[in-house]
Amino acid sequence: MQYSQLGRSGLKVSRLCLGTMNFGPQTEEPAAHAIMDSALDAGINFFDTANVYGGSKARGWTEEIVGRWFAKGGERRERTVLATKVYGTMSDRPNESRLSALNIRRALDASLKRLGTDYIDLYQFHHVDRNTPWEEIWQAVDVAVQQGKILYSGSSNFAGWHLARAQEAADRRHSNGLVSEQSIYNLLTRNAELEVIPAAQQYGLGLLPWSPLNGGLLGGVLKEEDAGVRRSEGRALEALKKHSDQIRRYEAFAEELGHEPAALALAWLLHQPAVTAPIVGPRTQEQLDAALRALSIELDVEALQSLDAIFPGHRTAPEDYAW
Repeated sequence: MQYSQLGRSGLKVSRLCLGTMNFGPQTEEPAAHAIMDSALDAGINFFDTANVYGGSKARGWTEEIVGRWFAKGGERRERTVLATKVYGTMSDRPNESRLSALNIRRALDASLKRLGTDYIDLYQFHHVDRNTPWEEIWQAVDVAVQQGKILYSGSSNFAGWHLARAQEAADRRHSNGLVSEQSIYNLLTRNAELEVIPAAQQYGLGLLPWSPLNGGLLGGVLKEEDAGVRRSEGRALEALKKHSDQIRRYEAFAEELGHEPAALALAWLLHQPAVTAPIVGPRTQEQLDAALRALSIELDVEALQSLDAIFPGHRTAPEDYAW
């Protein structure tokens, strides 16, 4: 396994992050525990979850599954860099969502209880809260850090200017601020290159791409459908129709290189200088094994240029559209 420091922090994390969103709703608990054991044995020490994971009727379910896995012992907790998130609505009560100081305190304690641990390595804001001032957010985080309940803070789904505001507010308080940003980023969805990635690099944040296969569109979906496996429906089917020519070229290029499309998509992310660890969310052991194969793929300049030709990216704003 390869490891990298998370942003400007001294924390070392594996180059793949295990996402747990499917644990519970899609993957039963025994299988989820087996996947986590396999990931840890493979050297993946970075696990990501969220307080809302588990589905609309079972929020917190995924954290409980992870907590029961920790409770098995074997230094599972000690070997894991644990990341979870706060923001999402946990009930219909008015103060059980977003990033108020009250919700941060209550949500953090609830996550700690579900996870069966006394601290979170990386506590992430699942979305920007436009109604809560950063001074209040950082005050709540500073208290939690002083209490030993949080070690590092991160963000998710922030715009570039949100990262700037968060970091400038933290600097005024002489706080550490954010060390990471989770953003949708993959070969097909490259908007983050405009402002999110430049801001993350400027402020020393590690980038944790979610949806690295763009909802499965980069995982060999056309090849599977040609073989009679129908997976796409609704919005996914619309996206497939829109990008079918690109995806067909991509799958042909992956075959030419001798790689699985899913592994190639992850390997491309691992070759991007801003990326610390793509978040992979396997539902099965086979999907985890496929993700691990990406770590051994080396892409030369010509291959990277070919991928850019299929899926054109962005330059940094404003050069991308103004110069």
